Amino acid sequence: MTVVPTNPPPTGDLPLLLLAAAAEVSQAVQDGVAAAGFADIRPAHGFAFVRMAPDGATVGEIAEHLGVTKQAASQLVEDLVGKGYADRNPHPDDARARLITLTERGWACTRAADAALAEFTRNWGETLGTSTLAQVRQALARVVTPGRVRPNW
Repeated sequence: MTVVPTNPPPTGDLPLLLLAAAAEVSQAVQDGVAAAGFADIRPAHGFAFVRMAPDGATVGEIAEHLGVTKQAASQLVEDLVGKGYADRNPHPDDARARLITLTERGWACTRAADAALAEFTRNWGETLGTSTLAQVRQALARVVTPGRVRPNW
């Protein structure tokens, strides 16, 4: 008996397309912040910025958000402080902890990332049409759990 290969359903490549879309979003942000003068930032920095905004975070909170050790988060924070994107401040509720907050440079980079995301979305809207884009967004919102977004190391 000969086994005839079957074609995968038309949605069989959906996971790969979603991963490719996520990679395109990440690259669009990376390109946008670099074009705005923030070429020394990596995607992992942006994921940390998300946790630090708007009110700051401890190294432990950043580590938990990124899914890394406190040591790895400490190194990332050290890098951001050294580059002028973040400051260490006294924690208002815990004298032993430090609150890591964005500096004006960090906020400017965040605004550049937001602008890159808006441009990415506008481009998709031009390609797909605003109605289709809204449908894609609504469909994804039904199946994706909102919450923290972090790098996939």
